[in-house]
Amino acid sequence: MLKMKKISETYDMKVFTDTGEYFGDVEESILTNNKVFGWRVRSTKNSFLNKVLGSAKGVIVPHQLVKSIGDIMIISKAAVPSYNPEEESESA
Repeated sequence: MLKMKKISETYDMKVFTDTGEYFGDVEESILTNNKVFGWRVRSTKNSFLNKVLGSAKGVIVPHQLVKSIGDIMIISKAAVPSYNPEEESESA
């Protein structure tokens, strides 16, 4: 059964990738023509985004990459910026 959710209920919702990594928190929804275009996800202290982006505040995830919204939001791994921890250690 399809359950409807108000957009206001998604604010501050935890966002995870489909591989189980904590991605960040929903900060805002982006609407165009009464349809959800995307989601602004803020980087938090322990999130994967914080590791990847460093000082950036967050990213915009297109709605097409959202797989599920319930108690948490699950997004496709394709939304994750490329991250290679070995590159970070080489530049340090």
